Amino acid sequence: MHATRTVPLTGHDTEQKRQELKLAFNHTWELYESLFSVVNNDKAFFVKAEPLRHPLIFYFGHTATFYINKLKLGKYIKHRINPNFESMFAIGVDEMSWDDLDDTHYQWPSVTEVKQYRNSVKAVVNQVIDKLPLTLPINEDDPAWIILMGIEHERIHLETSSVIIRQLPLDDVTPSPLWPACSDTSNAPENSLLSVAGSHVALGKNEDEATYGWDNEYGNQTYHVADFKASKYLVSNQEFLTFIKADGYRHLRYWNEEGKAWLAYTQAKMPRFWRERNGQWYQRNLTSEVPLPLNWPVEVNQLEAKAFCNWKAEQAQRPIRLLTEAEWYLLRQNIDSDSPQWDEAPGNIELGYYASSCPVDRFEHEGFCDIIGNVWQWTETNIDGFQGFKVHPLYDDFSTPTFDGKHNLIKGGSWISTGNESIKASRYAFRRHFYQHAGFRYVESRQAPETMASLNIYETDELISQYLEFHYGAEYFAVPNFCIHGVQASLQEIQLTQHQRALDIGCSVGRASFELAKTFDHVDGIDFSARFIQQAYSLTEQGEKRYTIKTEGDLVEFKCATLTEMGYQDVANKIHFVQGDACNLKPQFTHYDLIYASNLIDRLGNPRQFLRTIHQRLNPGGYLVITSPYTWLEEYTEKAHWLGGVKVNGENFTTLDGLTETLIPHFELIAVKEIPFVIRETKRKFQHSLSEMTIWRKRNGNH
Repeated sequence: MHATRTVPLTGHDTEQKRQELKLAFNHTWELYESLFSVVNNDKAFFVKAEPLRHPLIFYFGHTATFYINKLKLGKYIKHRINPNFESMFAIGVDEMSWDDLDDTHYQWPSVTEVKQYRNSVKAVVNQVIDKLPLTLPINEDDPAWIILMGIEHERIHLETSSVIIRQLPLDDVTPSPLWPACSDTSNAPENSLLSVAGSHVALGKNEDEATYGWDNEYGNQTYHVADFKASKYLVSNQEFLTFIKADGYRHLRYWNEEGKAWLAYTQAKMPRFWRERNGQWYQRNLTSEVPLPLNWPVEVNQLEAKAFCNWKAEQAQRPIRLLTEAEWYLLRQNIDSDSPQWDEAPGNIELGYYASSCPVDRFEHEGFCDIIGNVWQWTETNIDGFQGFKVHPLYDDFSTPTFDGKHNLIKGGSWISTGNESIKASRYAFRRHFYQHAGFRYVESRQAPETMASLNIYETDELISQYLEFHYGAEYFAVPNFCIHGVQASLQEIQLTQHQRALDIGCSVGRASFELAKTFDHVDGIDFSARFIQQAYSLTEQGEKRYTIKTEGDLVEFKCATLTEMGYQDVANKIHFVQGDACNLKPQFTHYDLIYASNLIDRLGNPRQFLRTIHQRLNPGGYLVITSPYTWLEEYTEKAHWLGGVKVNGENFTTLDGLTETLIPHFELIAVKEIPFVIRETKRKFQHSLSEMTIWRKRNGNH
């Protein structure tokens, strides 16, 4: 087995497959550490080289904690190694926007401590691989799938971390023979457009395929692609230089609205990895700066690639644009094989040749060069789920946060794309202002790219749809909307001296946050589930949310909730929805006048930990509102951590007893109420429950 390639799911010998898993795990692990070894001093690990990402120390720890968190979630291991690390390094890869800088000060551990932690994780994962039950073919319910998930996740961060290292000061990196750059540079060949016959294109993996896949790869979608022409080569540095010399960054008519805003903010005048000194052009590679290699592909973000195409269209008086995902697939048919079956990589991919780009005419297939490899190719296509899309229960937020119309697909892989990244079916997307090792090729086509877009208009995930209906749907059996009723009932009982800030913790898909925003100047809505937060965020962004709910069997009803109909169009801008852990909130979530915790505490792993510290986030005299039906379940909370519903010294001990015992040092109890709610499962099946609401006022002087 080639160690940089993804492990086939199929085979006949389980012990051989176990050894393949071990080889892939250990090789990927060591390759990752090898990449970080080019950083020559520990201080550089804490430099924020890319403003929209964490410093390197986060990524050094992140891929290790991923294994522990997923194995623990799947109940494949019993104990954590370092709960602090496994929280700190768990979440936080992308910011929302290029001007949304995260200035939070993290108490990062030392590089040595993270190395020691990585060694401990490596030992644990090798033990898990040695002992896990293994049947072939491996499927997504098997423990081996989680090992593959961890391997492929680390391969992704091998690539994204290399982009960050590429932005460190040169003094912080040392060239390594393990990471050799190409030295072949000259003038670029002249680009030209070659004809491609249109066709129907069917995309999407099925579950019988022999390689690991991320959730967004599965399902099916069919497109009709019209005849088009595509550039023979990726756009080279030399070809892009003509755009710069034509003042392409200065003439705003070539840039769309997002591009203009990005230009105004960044004041960019050239691609991120270019330098200009005394009229000479240079390019920053992984560990060195070299005279601009004219015959290598340019590396830009999607906004720059689009602007170039608009300039090119004006020059040629032809409809020039980026290719779509479906058009790339037609080019990809010129390569009839796929990793991991290759004898040798048919492109500058999988680290098979260089630790850098190489000339754009090095790898040719049926007239086109670099159909795969060298650099990723930006597309016109916003990523979305194919028909039949469903998440993996142990990684529910891999793709769904990117289904927002703001992330565009990149296709084909780069020189450092390994494993799943290099297979034909892979689908990765980034925000349009982000930099990867990504460039582009252009096409000439009169077909509008929107006609080849897969728009997942209706949310069809059953659990999410159920919560959307619970929050935004109809009222059943004359029971008022739980979110509205709960917020209004609590506000009736309290005397607010100020109403500047509220926290809706465990906000789910967000209705109570909107209701709170009618009273408070700012509301933070926080939930652990990225999928829930994504629903609330997209509702604020787009003004509506469409979803389906079950009626019976396979039949569904289509629903749509709009901000205007609910009367929230003027308060949505007061709300900040963010993913977070109630038991490990970031420091900036503080100074609240009201904290609203609805149907949350009986789903926390350690509710007392939450309750004992929540007073620190309230202003003196502020209020804490807790609602819960007290349905304690060991799958969420170990019995030792239940607040109540147990016998203590032979006597009944209720959750209200536990709440009072835990909160009374810092709070006084103001009111206790019953709030009913109904959750619709199908047209004829509902859950009717009662939530007990307790309202607590923080004592003055408590901090």
